[in-house]
Amino acid sequence: MAGRELTVLDVGGGTGGFAVPIAEAGHRVTVVDASPDALAALTRRAAEAGVADRVSAVQGDGESLAGLIEPGSVDLILCHAVLEVVDDPAGVVAAIASALRSGGAVSVLVAGRAAAVLGRAVNGQLGAAAALVTDADGRSGPRDQLRRRYDAEGAAGLLRSVGLEVEQIHGVRVVADLLPAAVIEADPQALLDLEMSLSSRPPFRDIASQLHVFARRG
Repeated sequence: MAGRELTVLDVGGGTGGFAVPIAEAGHRVTVVDASPDALAALTRRAAEAGVADRVSAVQGDGESLAGLIEPGSVDLILCHAVLEVVDDPAGVVAAIASALRSGGAVSVLVAGRAAAVLGRAVNGQLGAAAALVTDADGRSGPRDQLRRRYDAEGAAGLLRSVGLEVEQIHGVRVVADLLPAAVIEADPQALLDLEMSLSSRPPFRDIASQLHVFARRG
């Protein structure tokens, strides 16, 4: 893929935090998002960056993806903070696999269950922490804003179930969310170095706030 224009799909890409920089790098990006307000902001942002001709906004959600994107037409798909909130994550990843060209890749970012358990325990919410451990979907209760959380193997297994080959799994914010603000502000570079060191090393990787899975269609 290096050295050529890519066709990129950002599922749930909102206002274009990833899409616009990718377009600025010379690629074509389609953002599928359920929010018309977010897509309007995306369109303005792309115009201001001078890449309006490289960014397309499509209203829809992950579960309507199969009817919005031509099969086998995309080189790279971003699916960040989506699988935690949709009704049918298996259906979404199946649509992603279908949309990818042979050799195409997907970047998936999901909320980590272990981090949610630790975060609540550290804050004294022991009942919520215990619920997260035992709940089948990794929820703390009916007021939880997320429908589910993942561990590394669960997220990777979801992608493997539709024939994708998992190449890398990393943790994002392994310890950052557990630290007092004063510690982070005192030496942000040291924190970044530590995060990079821990991000691919189990068991540290597995307590990250988010888990990043990179997979490819063979």
